[in-house]
Amino acid sequence: MVLTEEQKERRRITAKKYYEKNKEKIKETQKKYRETNREYFTEYDKKYREDNNNREKIKERMKIYTKTPQGIKSGIISSWKQHGLIYEDYDSLYGHYLNANNCDECGIKFGKFGGGVGDWKCMDHDHETGAFRNFLCHKCNLRRH
Repeated sequence: MVLTEEQKERRRITAKKYYEKNKEKIKETQKKYRETNREYFTEYDKKYREDNNNREKIKERMKIYTKTPQGIKSGIISSWKQHGLIYEDYDSLYGHYLNANNCDECGIKFGKFGGGVGDWKCMDHDHETGAFRNFLCHKCNLRRH
């Protein structure tokens, strides 16, 4: 059976409406299926990443993703976690990070990283407990440690 373009478009619209209406249920079903078949997907993902053709595709997608707002946010939060920050709501902290314009210690307006001045924004945290303290310029952050 060959479908016309109009029929294909109607099917796409119907499928999209169904997905929007049942999004949570579909995602839960997919999550359970992936967990049940974890070994298969682990092996499949590993093979996919090892394939040279896919490596290039992955690199290109990551280049694009890391420049999107979501990719930037993800990278910054990952960096905080790698540096030992422990926080309950990283999304709200990221919002606070975006709105912080001046150093909480010296009051200097934050500059851009790599500007050579040392006035870029840093996340200050307690290295013993991982607790967030505030956002400081790089110079003030260095003085604290």
